[in-house]
Amino acid sequence: MSQEAQATNDAASMAGRMRAFLFLNGIGLFVLAIVIGWIWFFALLGRVVLWPLPIDVPVSIPDDGRAWRMAHMEGITQGLMLMALGLGGQFMRLTRKQFAWFFWSALVTAWLFTVPTIFNAMFGTRGLAFGGGPFKAGLANDVIYLFGWPPVVAVHIMLGLAALGVWRHIRASE
Repeated sequence: MSQEAQATNDAASMAGRMRAFLFLNGIGLFVLAIVIGWIWFFALLGRVVLWPLPIDVPVSIPDDGRAWRMAHMEGITQGLMLMALGLGGQFMRLTRKQFAWFFWSALVTAWLFTVPTIFNAMFGTRGLAFGGGPFKAGLANDVIYLFGWPPVVAVHIMLGLAALGVWRHIRASE
């Protein structure tokens, strides 16, 4: 029996617990996106004000709207991706080891594509090139850039395993 045939025979659908954890992390990213939205809101106002509550506190938060929008939308987009993968996991057939790689690469992708964007908004960086490239240079930019490499690798692992898992599911359903 070929290795591919053996791997297909050893494959199973994603465990319900793993699917639930992916979905839970998606919700966590949605919560983070809401928090980012509030911070962005206060950055635009230059104060924490929640009428009719008697709160009016001046704040100094960097107010680069593009950076906050990016951080907010990354949380939403990556959260939706994890929720979709959790729900769609029933349509994948992978080995336990492949599912472990899939699970952790999905979490690394989602969280490390989202969290650094918050720091980009806070520090006025983009983290797209070591040394800043055409953007603001500095230690914050370089650290954010380096944190971008794990999710760049992880997203390819995740998508490759997702495609393989769905393909095996389709073939097994014939």
